[in-house]
Amino acid sequence: AAGAAAQDRPGRLPGTVTGATPPTLPGMDAVDRLVADVWATGLSPESHPARFLRDRLDALGAVPIARLGRVEPGRRIRVGGIVTHRQRPATAGGVTFLNLEDETGMLNVTCSPGLWQRYRKVARTSAALVVRGRLQRHEGVTNLTADRLDPIEPPVAPASRDFR
Repeated sequence: AAGAAAQDRPGRLPGTVTGATPPTLPGMDAVDRLVADVWATGLSPESHPARFLRDRLDALGAVPIARLGRVEPGRRIRVGGIVTHRQRPATAGGVTFLNLEDETGMLNVTCSPGLWQRYRKVARTSAALVVRGRLQRHEGVTNLTADRLDPIEPPVAPASRDFR
């Protein structure tokens, strides 16, 4: 449009320049904006990928992470969200730690060596998970000890940061 507008100058017949007025394009829906934001910057300032999974997570009985403070420790629950970290420190005896993030907060998830082996492909490759396990709380820190991992497909799959 700028190039076309530069052709419109005194001495030219008015209204003969084409392309100076761009066509009106349809707006993007919320998922399209999220995908564009994550593609361009790696994050979205106005939304979270788990927000678009909430209906499915609710149907599966997954508790939003922000509500875990109201859940009694020791109870078996489901949570779901985006996997932001996978970590297996050499000093942890084969235990793998995941960080799960939904639109309300973050949660540390502990995976035993046996569970990790059983769900190896899902655990290593899924951008988002529904995790079933026992809720633990110690000195104000909430943790979930996983006993089942199921993949769930988010609208956009930001890469996790994985450490060994």
